[in-house]
Amino acid sequence: MDKVVFQAPQNGEAIEFYVVEQTKINGIDYLLVTEEEDGDCDAYILKEVLQEENDEATYELVESEEELEYMSRIFGEILEEVDFIM
Repeated sequence: MDKVVFQAPQNGEAIEFYVVEQTKINGIDYLLVTEEEDGDCDAYILKEVLQEENDEATYELVESEEELEYMSRIFGEILEEVDFIM
């Protein structure tokens, strides 16, 4: 399982996540990540956001309830054995 490091926008602190799955919907990359490699733990859905000023991609937490529910269903279909509790 791939591990990625993100910088928290509030304080610049490095946060490590394990990438469980990745998909692209309507040209936007989404990552399903967890803090633990194995076992039951919190999962987060991140989406790619392109920075126009420097053409770099960053990832942000999906915060919209509608988008979060939709992407949870998508990842649930991709990973049949995973249950999402919101």
